[in-house]
Amino acid sequence: MKPQDFLESDWDYCLVLDACRYDVFSDVYDEYLDGTVEKRRSAGSSTPEWASRTFTDRHDIAYFSGNPFINDLGIPLNELKWGASCDYEWTANEHITDVVDVWKHGWDDDLGTVPPENLEASLESHSELVERNERTVLHYMQPHAPYLSRGAGQKLRQIQKGIRRQDEREQTAADGGPFASIGQSVRPRIESALEGSELAQKAGLWLELDPVDLVQNGTRETAFELHEENLRIALESIAELIPKLDGRVVVTADHGEAFGEEGVWEHHIETHIPPLVDVPWLVVE
Repeated sequence: MKPQDFLESDWDYCLVLDACRYDVFSDVYDEYLDGTVEKRRSAGSSTPEWASRTFTDRHDIAYFSGNPFINDLGIPLNELKWGASCDYEWTANEHITDVVDVWKHGWDDDLGTVPPENLEASLESHSELVERNERTVLHYMQPHAPYLSRGAGQKLRQIQKGIRRQDEREQTAADGGPFASIGQSVRPRIESALEGSELAQKAGLWLELDPVDLVQNGTRETAFELHEENLRIALESIAELIPKLDGRVVVTADHGEAFGEEGVWEHHIETHIPPLVDVPWLVVE
């Protein structure tokens, strides 16, 4: 299988769908977009791994990020106190010319995430960044949970709270005050207690699912259907956006999503199984 070759490929705009499975994308994309999809191998099985292995030099890109891990905060991934849990000494603004934190100003409290239309709104309001950079990336949170039809967003809410606490306490430290340790969010505590077991992974996913659906349909079927629904919502928005873009447009993903394959649920760093590293690559016609 061909590697993703994210930066080596020819494009003016790249639309990144977070946690998008190749098989689900290939089944539904042609209802919204024209072009032939290709399966490529991602550089990572999670956003921090993918980003740190993809953006290794200094790149002339305007990056509109719905994902908090790719941010303009200047905090290395291995120092984040809200969920990265990795050893990567990588900072987005050291490798990407302009990072727009849409996950901050485009956040929807009711949904607990960044909806697709807020990425487009941010793009329109920062047209000068597109003009001064060679290429532009829009990093959508969908089809990554939370699932928009539910409007729960528990996991990303924990990240947002962690970001705010880290900002506040680092500011206190800069002013000479005490720097207290930041409390861990619900999901990392669960995973730590259960040592990353399959049950722990499913417990993290259960935060986003309806208990009634879980009982009736099981974890895999419930999550799989919502994953597809989230993807369709993003593709509807992308289909409306593409005619407004001037240049070659590619749609891809940073990584995929697992629903119990090989005992893995969701996505985790350096877990290189097909559902997590097989990603779509669509050159839009």
